[in-house]
Amino acid sequence: MTPITHVEGRRLALSNLDKILYPATGFTKGEVLHYYASVAPVLLPHLRDRPLSFLRYPDGARGEAFFAKNVPPGTPDWVRVATVPRSARDTTSARQVVVDDLPSLMWAANLVTEFHTPQWRTEEPGLADRLVLDLDPGAPAGIAQCCEVALLLRERLTADGLTAFAKTSGSKGLHLLVPLTGAPSREVTAYAKELAVAAEQAAPRLVVHRMAKRLRGGKVFVDFSQNSASKTTATPYTLRARPHPTVSAPLTWDEVATRGEGPPLPGLRIEADEAVARMERYGDLLAALVTGEAAAPLPGG
Repeated sequence: MTPITHVEGRRLALSNLDKILYPATGFTKGEVLHYYASVAPVLLPHLRDRPLSFLRYPDGARGEAFFAKNVPPGTPDWVRVATVPRSARDTTSARQVVVDDLPSLMWAANLVTEFHTPQWRTEEPGLADRLVLDLDPGAPAGIAQCCEVALLLRERLTADGLTAFAKTSGSKGLHLLVPLTGAPSREVTAYAKELAVAAEQAAPRLVVHRMAKRLRGGKVFVDFSQNSASKTTATPYTLRARPHPTVSAPLTWDEVATRGEGPPLPGLRIEADEAVARMERYGDLLAALVTGEAAAPLPGG
């Protein structure tokens, strides 16, 4: 029998709570739901007003994962749904879920999904309020090289009058996030590409800005493409479908400077329990992304 619970007055059916989703650690679906309930105060502001894309892994981290943007069948009528453009080139629209509150978050978490969101809000599609750079290492490069590139990019961003924040991807690399006062996604993408190219020119043995795998061995790929209006990025605090329950979690710049070479975060890997402890210790290290207090215009904008 499926357990029924009530969250802030909403009725939820939560299923298979004992199911192990992360076999390497025995982390269950019930623990996944507990994690999301615990980090809701810092996660919800990053989800609010953004159309949600689901990367679902209902059979666990070792099972099949699939990506979906459309509203899932059986979505309760109290979950917010927004109509947004499919892409800059496609004039038709799509209906996507927007998670604005705790009941909606717990309903979505029960689907067993990573949370992915665009760099714009539903009321202003294609007008980015942040820039993202995804630093993805190609073996034998790893997190230490990602940190080196992150520090290089931060220096350039600071010189351009922008404030950068870092988080783990929850996988192999890092994400850099920059709050903006608002700029068309195409302009943000062009500037992000400029940053990636400049980083490659400054450190050609360390950085590559093109996606081709043959170019990426031993280097860090600076992926600027996620600034496209049609692309999404793993939302801060989302769990990832990896062997362990790793989180795309905020970092301090002092932690980035350690390059993950020792305590307290060897490899800069943060799992669910540690992410909750860090939230209790620091609050949201990425709060400036949602408050707008550190937002600045694009250079030349």
